[in-house]
Amino acid sequence: MEETVALIKPDAVERNLIGKIVERIESNGLEVAAMKLVSLTKKEAEGFYKVHAARPFYGELTEYISSGPIVALVLRGENAITKWRDLMGATNPENAEPGTIRKDFAVNLEKNSVHGSDSPESVSYELPFFFSAMEVVK
Repeated sequence: MEETVALIKPDAVERNLIGKIVERIESNGLEVAAMKLVSLTKKEAEGFYKVHAARPFYGELTEYISSGPIVALVLRGENAITKWRDLMGATNPENAEPGTIRKDFAVNLEKNSVHGSDSPESVSYELPFFFSAMEVVK
């Protein structure tokens, strides 16, 4: 079984979409192994997205993710990384497939409602960023 990290971003939390997104996660064969509501400071957001520090959108990205509460989750299942990324849809909701979370719920490219780890290496950084070993149900 593989684990991945999912975030429900501020725009989705603000619009009360947590339950709808979690329902999609569970109905698509992924198990929630950990979940918490958190608020990131700008500095914490910069640490989380440090991989994008050289990108032109880094400032806007860190400002947005720290603009309100988010829900951090650990998802578990067969091919969890790929399954979650497919369920999220393309980063730009205009390019996302019908029925994906971003196509159905995103406001725009910046406010695209969810985040997901893109590789096992990302999971190894992102999971302990949000959760201790005791917080993840085995």
